[in-house]
Amino acid sequence: MSIAVVVGLGLLFAVPWWLSGVFGLVIGVLAAFTLFGRRVQSTVYTKADGQPGAAGWALDNMRGAWRVTPGVAGTTHLDAVHRVIGRPGIILVAEGAPHRVKGLLAQEKKRTSRVAGTMPIYDVIVGNDEGQVPLKKLQRHLMKLPRNISRNEMESIEARLAALGTRTAALPKGPMPAGAKMRSVQRTVRRR
Repeated sequence: MSIAVVVGLGLLFAVPWWLSGVFGLVIGVLAAFTLFGRRVQSTVYTKADGQPGAAGWALDNMRGAWRVTPGVAGTTHLDAVHRVIGRPGIILVAEGAPHRVKGLLAQEKKRTSRVAGTMPIYDVIVGNDEGQVPLKKLQRHLMKLPRNISRNEMESIEARLAALGTRTAALPKGPMPAGAKMRSVQRTVRRR
């Protein structure tokens, strides 16, 4: 279809039909790859939704100047808080059971605010309930936050926050596999 449209436009502007056909073919292939890529991405996010480690994985795949520290705080139930430093400031992203994550998020926010000074700190809970951000919309949500700091301020706050270290249990590096047994993972976490 793209070939026919581009050839029609080419004839309208007196471009040779074979040249218009080549451009139409290239445009069609690019459109197909874009559509295929979006469908694959949607499928991946749908499968990862609700799995421990999924938010950390999504944050690691962000494009641009974002400094992600996965699992700065966590529990043996695989609830986690991830820290993101970007142009908006410091963003704490929590994943897990909402009743456990809120307390964990509040502790990490208090701990981070001691070092951050006047820098803005945002908190985000990943989930599908009211007041939470769905996993597939997490990156878009972070991109929409206002730009409050410069790149130099990002580097200085990153160095100060690195001194805090992490207080976390062993968290998976991405979404848990579908057949993984949670008991063995929790036992491993408790032993460390």
